[in-house]
Amino acid sequence: MPRRATKIVATLGPASSDPFLLEQMIRAGVNVVRLNFSHGTAQDHIERARLVREAAKRAGREVAIMADLQGPKIRVGKFAEGKVFLQPGQTFVLDAARTELGDIDAVGLDYKALPREVKTGDVLLLNDGLIVIVVDRVKGEAIYTTVRMGGELSNNKGINKQGGGLTAPALTAKDMEDIRTAMSFHADYVAVSFPKNATDMEMARQLCSVAAEDGHRPGLIAKIERAEAIPHLEEILLASDGIMVARGDLAVEVGNAVVPALQKRMIKLAREHDRVVITATQMMESMITNPVPTRAEVSDVANAVLDGTDAVMLSAETAAGKYPLETVIEMAKICHAAEGGEAFELEADFTGKTFSRIDQTIAMGALFTAHHLGAKAIVAMTDSGSTALWMSRHLIQVPIYALTSKITTQRKMTLYRNVRPLLIDTSADRDTALAEAEADLKARDIVQTGDVYAITCGEPMGSPGGTNMLKICRVG
Repeated sequence: MPRRATKIVATLGPASSDPFLLEQMIRAGVNVVRLNFSHGTAQDHIERARLVREAAKRAGREVAIMADLQGPKIRVGKFAEGKVFLQPGQTFVLDAARTELGDIDAVGLDYKALPREVKTGDVLLLNDGLIVIVVDRVKGEAIYTTVRMGGELSNNKGINKQGGGLTAPALTAKDMEDIRTAMSFHADYVAVSFPKNATDMEMARQLCSVAAEDGHRPGLIAKIERAEAIPHLEEILLASDGIMVARGDLAVEVGNAVVPALQKRMIKLAREHDRVVITATQMMESMITNPVPTRAEVSDVANAVLDGTDAVMLSAETAAGKYPLETVIEMAKICHAAEGGEAFELEADFTGKTFSRIDQTIAMGALFTAHHLGAKAIVAMTDSGSTALWMSRHLIQVPIYALTSKITTQRKMTLYRNVRPLLIDTSADRDTALAEAEADLKARDIVQTGDVYAITCGEPMGSPGGTNMLKICRVG
């Protein structure tokens, strides 16, 4: 399999829970496995996490596990016949007080606060925007609407308000329980749904700290899917370890046409602030039922790669689709081909930049030197993964290998673009550690006799944030 810089996040579900198939998917290029906490019990997720760890071990590749929290349930209730077909021009009532099952005239609400958050003239979008209804009036707990754009509406479909404005908290009681479950199996990342501001992310971090009794610290990913999040994008980013461009709900709230430019802006901003970024939603949607992607999907994935995303994500394609393995294989091919057309402007990246930290300066020095020397590899010996993260924020053709003695650091770095994390037991003595690192690289056929590579490390060895040395080596 050719070296690929962009990482692949795949969602685990009924279509991909067979142990052998999951192992094949990891071998084919999955770097992060997403567990969707919108479905299943706590025990289900614990069992799936075990399945992932065992499959990764058999494949000989470490992967990260991302626990994706459900967030607030802003949804309609259930229907007596499972679904109805709404016609344009008909009236339809959303009733928070309704206890009986829904019908063609009305349905209950999971989100009981909705009648107090909408007014006459507001536009509500159901089922990912496929159905559009306009609020005529609100009376008590009932919202009377007229259907503008009809279609099939089935049980528990989502509700969005055009332009945003719903106040549901990002973290529900269920999310708090799910964080406890995620920490029990050491999820490497926790994705927070519908954050509106930095406070939502800070609360999630505190909950993770309390739930992780052994001091485990997952990376926090803010899913940008609310209109309200856009004005607070930078503060949310700084309170997180990364963001997800969650194009589904975001497009429903702000409009489809706005999303491509927002995607580019978010990826750029994340890289500038040394955060990771995942591009998600409908990337290979047609492969849920077809064995090959459309040309538009190929272009979509390739453009996200060219924008500089760390990872591209598969949702229903691998969770419930007919071709989960084929989808991963196709996505890996697209990423690899797109990376071949990237423009590298390393010097421009550094223009006007100043670095106050020694470890960050060393990381940038390694990139610059390796680029100009035509080095075969950049090697970062890292305890926390910070050096590798900084390096990965800049596009460079030289592959970055991050060597760490901590399995949790190795797993977290699987999401970083152009970083291949390796677990290595290194001696506390610097010279011995450097020799061990080179021997490991040679054994893996990463470097050969005569190759030049750059290596960064810290003295004393093993101190987080202690990278203070850059060495250029020629393999003997």
